[in-house]
Amino acid sequence: MSDPVGVSAGGGDVIRRVQKYSSVVMSRLRASAVWLVIAALAACGCTSDSSESRVSKRRLSIATGGTGGVFYPYGGGIAKIISENIENVEATAEVTAASVDNLKFLKQGTSDLAFTMADTAQDAALGTDVFADFGAVPARTLAMLYSSYVHLVTDAGSGIERVADLRGRTVSIGSPGSGTAILAGRILAAAGLNPQRDLRTQSLGVAQSADALKDGKVDAFFWNGGLPTAAIVELVNSPGIEPKFISTEDMLPLLQRAHGASLYYRALIPKATYSMAADVPVVAVANLLVVSETMPEELAYDITRLLFEKQDELAGIHPQARELSLTTAMTGSPLPFHPGAIRYYRERGVGTAAARENVGSGEVSPKQPAR
Repeated sequence: MSDPVGVSAGGGDVIRRVQKYSSVVMSRLRASAVWLVIAALAACGCTSDSSESRVSKRRLSIATGGTGGVFYPYGGGIAKIISENIENVEATAEVTAASVDNLKFLKQGTSDLAFTMADTAQDAALGTDVFADFGAVPARTLAMLYSSYVHLVTDAGSGIERVADLRGRTVSIGSPGSGTAILAGRILAAAGLNPQRDLRTQSLGVAQSADALKDGKVDAFFWNGGLPTAAIVELVNSPGIEPKFISTEDMLPLLQRAHGASLYYRALIPKATYSMAADVPVVAVANLLVVSETMPEELAYDITRLLFEKQDELAGIHPQARELSLTTAMTGSPLPFHPGAIRYYRERGVGTAAARENVGSGEVSPKQPAR
């Protein structure tokens, strides 16, 4: 029979070694288990940091216009205030050809908000003109932001005094997919000019048009936008050219006869805008901020609210934002207003009549902005 004491003494070392080994093994097992848990959490996105990063952020695309116009900087300002003030929403302003393309992007779902001229919006709502093949666009208005002014710009020595004088000239009528191109075509038609037969046309954005006029590649160009337009300010300050702004107000009765009395109206480009000798009377049209009809009501409400609460900030980005007003925000739109926007205006005590007329009707009911 073995000596129990001896066995106990010799076994103590064994036991201690086993305990030590077991401790090491358990430590390693625990460490492995921890890493397995961490890996599993990382895979499912359940760690603390990951859960924060995985909070569903809604990303909004704002379809604007070219970099030389007003839509793009104004849209950039709206993207900024949305991203900074609406939780879990991040917005980005996109460079586009402007109104026509913007509304198409909205229908296709590649954009969530869009800048557009009211006449283009009316065509989109009805599925007519450039939208005849594309189909009607189910958009809703958040606000009438400001007026777009028809700029018809030439060189002072060109001999061009009115729209009819463009016959036989080389003229940029705006980039394809822009509201400028649509309205330029309508003004030329009102003046009895066929763009394909009576003049040589180029389809350039405002910055490219201004460069082409400086370089003598075009005799004049159309641009429809807010005041001031950066590319035209740069043109006015360029050496070697004296830009001249042509009045288009004589085209207004003809445009109203052809396209309705509500879309187009008379406005003045103040002489101080581009250092001109006198104010220039022109045709103008409302600019709208529109969204898809499927945008959630609360989101549409918050965006509309921010347009007014952060107006000073937006005006610091582009002065045209100062024109936004509660008295005109629900005017000038041929589209129904979004229910979220209507809720905001009702809370502010304005626009209830327009709200009753426009909410969800799907009908085109143009209204002329109060001037």
